Amino acid sequence: QVQLVESGGGQVRSGDSLTLSCAASGRSFNPVVVGWFRQAPGRQREVVATVHWNGDSTYYAESVEGRLTISRDKARSIVFLHIQSLRPEDTAVYYCAAAERKLDGTPYNKVYEYDWWGQGTQLTVSS
Repeated sequence: QVQLVESGGGQVRSGDSLTLSCAASGRSFNPVVVGWFRQAPGRQREVVATVHWNGDSTYYAESVEGRLTISRDKARSIVFLHIQSLRPEDTAVYYCAAAERKLDGTPYNKVYEYDWWGQGTQLTVSS
């Protein structure tokens, strides 16, 4: 079993920056990819960023590219998501997820490609 716990959400103002954290625990954590997703009220869960655990490859959704930075601390099994220039439309529950299956030819941007999920952390951006 793998447990993922997100933290760092809260209420911020438009233009602020914030870093979310995702801490993994349980058995040895060695996924293929860790991703950050978000889900706004009434909308589907969407990927915002992913990082390959054993490489440097990252992926960012077009809608957020340039404002987000995903990084990981392998020694502590933590993944970070730094968001700058926050906007009200960034308001959502942010989830981290880990994919253990190696799937060729995919950027790991689909919910079903992930095996473990955290409970999410709410981020609310006011204008």
